[in-house]
Amino acid sequence: MDLSLHSISSGDVTGNVAVSEDVFGNEFNEPLVHQVVTAFMAASRAGTKAQKTRSERRGGGIKPWRQKGSGRARAGSIRSPIWRGGGKAFAAKPRNFEQKVNRKMYRGAIRSILSELVRQERLVVVESLAIESGKTRDLIAQLKQMDAMHVLLVAQVGTDNLFLASRNVPNVLAVDLVEVNPVLLVGFEKVVIERAALEALGESLQ
Repeated sequence: MDLSLHSISSGDVTGNVAVSEDVFGNEFNEPLVHQVVTAFMAASRAGTKAQKTRSERRGGGIKPWRQKGSGRARAGSIRSPIWRGGGKAFAAKPRNFEQKVNRKMYRGAIRSILSELVRQERLVVVESLAIESGKTRDLIAQLKQMDAMHVLLVAQVGTDNLFLASRNVPNVLAVDLVEVNPVLLVGFEKVVIERAALEALGESLQ
């Protein structure tokens, strides 16, 4: 199958790029994409939250007052969860949120996402994302030509000028090809990708 090749300066179609039907022509597998995206986001959680139980709080070793006769509710420790300064009843502890996703599932989800981007005409292929000036206004002007202001820019190897031009623009993110992941692909209205990066991505997903 062929994808249109656009000019980043004018947004016009300048040619075609041949891509694999096996990578960019799949049905959208929503359950698989959901599972992989959820697992990817879960793996990014720090899991370092920690709270103290009543046994880990300092103090509370003596009974505050006698069991009977005071007129107050019975209490065994000032570090009880119902006391101010007491421990947590169900204290959070450090944990690992990672979910197992094998390579076949991960690649299948990427292929499914790319195929859906192609069907919805949200994948724009350009020859190069080079920004000679490195100026934000020049990048914005080019993105307006392509009607892509909520966009992920994917370069084979990003240049300093590209990152400098894009880093201060809301809803625009420039990444190298090695940084592409399911969360980024589904998180933007459009994905603008260099031809070389598209071909390398297609080969890696065969």
